[in-house]
Amino acid sequence: MKHIGTVHSPVTDREPTAAELDAIEHEMPLIEAEVELLDAYIVTLYRPASELDTRRLLRTRRKVLAARRAMAHRRGLDGSPEAA
Repeated sequence: MKHIGTVHSPVTDREPTAAELDAIEHEMPLIEAEVELLDAYIVTLYRPASELDTRRLLRTRRKVLAARRAMAHRRGLDGSPEAA
């Protein structure tokens, strides 16, 4: 019988490169806005959305869109590709 095992990549203790840290810093406003939007959605899971909840959702959606637009604009100015 043949043993079937999983393939793992070797674990390394390397630190992130300067380019990786710059990419994270570049995306941080978008990440924070998406977390805030997720928090707003979670609040509405357990109760009907009030008018304030609806306003919060709209505000956070606009914040996410603004962060995406700003990130795309910065990417267009410096010519660097967006980190995936």
